Amino acid sequence: MAESEVSQAAEILFEQRGSLGVVILNRPKAVNALTATMCEAMLAQLQAWATDASISQVLVCGSGERGLCAGGDIVAIYRDATGGGDATADFWRTEYQLNSLISRYPKPYIALMDGLVLGGGVGISAHGSVRIVTERTRCGMPETTIGFVPDVGGTYLLSRAPGEAGTHAALTGAHLSAGDVLYLGMADYFVPSEQLPALKLALETETAPDAVVRFACPAPESALAAERELIDSAYAAESVEEILQNLRAQGSEHAETIAAKSPTAVKVALASLRRSRELGSLEEVLDQEYRVGLRFLAGHDLAEGIRAQVIDKDRNPQWSPASLAAVSQADVESYFAPLGERELGLAAISESSSTRN
Repeated sequence: MAESEVSQAAEILFEQRGSLGVVILNRPKAVNALTATMCEAMLAQLQAWATDASISQVLVCGSGERGLCAGGDIVAIYRDATGGGDATADFWRTEYQLNSLISRYPKPYIALMDGLVLGGGVGISAHGSVRIVTERTRCGMPETTIGFVPDVGGTYLLSRAPGEAGTHAALTGAHLSAGDVLYLGMADYFVPSEQLPALKLALETETAPDAVVRFACPAPESALAAERELIDSAYAAESVEEILQNLRAQGSEHAETIAAKSPTAVKVALASLRRSRELGSLEEVLDQEYRVGLRFLAGHDLAEGIRAQVIDKDRNPQWSPASLAAVSQADVESYFAPLGERELGLAAISESSSTRN
């Protein structure tokens, strides 16, 4: 193994193994939840490796046995939101730049989506070019549970899933199996977890995806795929109220799952997905998600949802508004209004870069 390069913060490690650049998320007790420092370091390292002739490809994995990444550090977000700070807006700006870079990375970007891969963990994996799941994978965008909506390009990915499967995943926040993730188009290969050490070793000298194919096995069946007809018929509706009505008519337990979420979050999430389908690039979607995210950061339900889930842990959020009927279309539309000088602007940067090239 070549000499390791360790970032100033031990939360994230960088190594060069042969011609393989390795990113190791290193907060195992927090299931490698992302902090601003981690995203800044990862963005800088990936930019450096992109033009480093000694690096042929990049591998991203997590420390410990629990998963790649459980998302962003929502305790830090809670403290910032309740304290009226700007740290989360800055964090998301860096994180979304990282998501964009990963999606356009000029070298194979290999993500080991083993164990928990939630929220921000999806952002640093599912936009890559070689995405690997295992029998231990539990992936999802559970943001509506904390009064938020899928971000980090999640609405881009889910809006392009087969039929209405992505709408189901977004509104319920369900944890998805390896088969489901493959079906949604958010992963490419299934590799048994026992083969990961051998795969990592092979990637030091062999190029992906060819090296991965040698270890890949037939994908497990997807429960979402099996429910395709029911999901498509229920979630094709134009409103959350109609979706719940359809699900209840089917006798589906998913109706009550969605009904327990933040009414504002599920309505804005549905609108985000529908709008994302019409946007042409990931960067346009990230710009939209940033607008929506800052509105939630300034509102009530995000802080309340985090409080109920991870601060007080009473699992009894008091949403405001408390009902779907109280969230008007005008309320929903307000989340997508331009931010003026605070715009993320990734689409403009991407377009300018493409023009120069």
